[in-house]
Amino acid sequence: MKGVAGSKESNDCLITIESSNETKIEINSIVGAFFYDQIYSTIENTLKNENITDVHVIVEDKGALDYTIKSRLLTAIERMREDV
Repeated sequence: MKGVAGSKESNDCLITIESSNETKIEINSIVGAFFYDQIYSTIENTLKNENITDVHVIVEDKGALDYTIKSRLLTAIERMREDV
């Protein structure tokens, strides 16, 4: 199962989520030096709120704000659930 949402445009992010043996979050961000921990926390908290474990999340961030990251992740989660 896999879901993708977003884009690589400025101020957006592309999020890919797929089933895995463990929860892994991979972040590639143009602002990672400053906001890596905040991006990680947004992803981690959203996964917890949705009761999702054992997934691999890849974030290609181009300066997206927290609410954009969260909405992209939620959309990717829905698409992953539909990919059965």
